[in-house]
Formats: sequence, C-alpha cells, structure tokens
Amino acid sequence: MNPQQSQMTGVVYPPSSPQQTGQPMMQQPASVNFHPPSMVPQQVPNVSPGLGILSTLDQLIIEQQVEMLEVFTGFETNNKYTVKNLNGQHLCYAAEENDLWTLNYFGKIRPFTMRLYDYQRNEILRMNRPLRCTSCLCPCFLQELSVYSGAQKLGSIRQEWSIFYPIFSILNSAGGKVLHIQGPLLTFSCCGDVEFTILSNDGGTEVGKISKQWNGLAQEMLTDADRFGIQFPNNLDVAIKAVLLGATFLIDYMFFEKSHK
Repeated sequence: MNPQQSQMTGVVYPPSSPQQTGQPMMQQPASVNFHPPSMVPQQVPNVSPGLGILSTLDQLIIEQQVEMLEVFTGFETNNKYTVKNLNGQHLCYAAEENDLWTLNYFGKIRPFTMRLYDYQRNEILRMNRPLRCTSCLCPCFLQELSVYSGAQKLGSIRQEWSIFYPIFSILNSAGGKVLHIQGPLLTFSCCGDVEFTILSNDGGTEVGKISKQWNGLAQEMLTDADRFGIQFPNNLDVAIKAVLLGATFLIDYMFFEKSHK
C-alpha cells in the first residue's frame, strides 16, 4: 500500500489485533458460517458486533435481487441486496423499507431507510436517504445518505455540486471529510463496467473504487438488478468501510435505478 494512504487526514485505522483493544475476539455460532475460518470477525468497539465482518476485508460484492413483479408489471418494489466476499460467501443482506406510493411516485430519487441484517436477522447497519434534489443546476439540497450502527452515526455521504463529473464526499461521524469519490463523465455503458474512483481527502491518491459491473445485455435491459464491487484499503477504519457500502447504494439509486413511471 502507498504510504500516503495510511496518512489520510481524519481516517482512523483499527488496531491489528484484538489484544490491542482489550476486547475478546468475537466468535460466531457454530451453526452459522458466512466466511472462511481465517476471517473470524473482529469485535469493533462501539459498533454492532456484526460489523466486524468488514474488519478483515478489502473487497465486497453487492448484488441486487431480481424482482419479478417489477419485470412483469413495471411497478416499483423495495430493493433487496446480498453482500458477499470475493469467494461468493454471503456476509449479510440489505432490504429497503418504503411504502408503495413513495416507491412509484418518486422513483429513483425516493427517500428510503435501508437496513442490513446478518442471516440471523440481527440488524448490522441502518442507512437513511432523505428526499433531495438531483439537478446539477442546483448547488444546494443535493443528495446525501447517513449510516448508523444502532443509535451511533458512523458517517455519511454527501454529493458535491459539479456540472460534469459526479463527486461525493465521505464524512466521518463528526462530519469531517475523510475520502473523496469521483465518477465518470458518462455513467452508463453498453458493454463494460462503470467505475467511481475513491480518492484520498486531497484528491491526489487513489485508494479504491466502486464499480458497477456489467451483467449482460438481457439483464441490463430488462431489470435494474445491478451488481457492484467495492475495493478499499484493508486497514481502513471499519466505520468508513460501512459508509462506502452506503455510498454504493446511493450511487445505484442515483445512476442505475430504472424509473418505471
């Protein structure tokens, strides 16, 4: 890793071992195995125990589930996602909470609450997106999404005003900017991935990326069930990893959610 990456202003990295935290290593129940034995999740102070699954990872895959009701009727339904590691093992799943009127009247700009659960139905994260403007001609009231673990706010994503390129700031729990995301000039592709680059706070060092991955012509044309990959430093603060996961959902809704109106 580039030495500059470990010096990003405002980014706090977790200790390398549980002994340094004074906390015991969290063990999953024997009947549940969503990750290899070498990836036993670390207990992270002050956040949901389930969030420890992010502590040892530097990549995630997010897959939206195909909603057949949308395919056959055109009515918008609540989005659902699975979050996996690179081995294809399910780490958690996400479900949007919304009412039918909001889903179909506001479409891709709709406000929502998104909850992430482990496979014992324990809530890991909660994400809130308020109703905001999407026009690049309006420099205020732009898109944002906040990420919570229980009652604790982990951070947020804030869209920055830009005419040409999508730009987002990743903020920590205190509201300080720690990372920067810049998207491409064109956020659609006929046959390849669309990449949003994750940069250091000053914008000078690439530290990761969020990629909207090409699913094939049939699925791209007929559904809005998208597939994303996230790459970030392995030793990035687990709370900021969670916020980057939230950024992926926001990017999906803003640029890749199909409107059925």
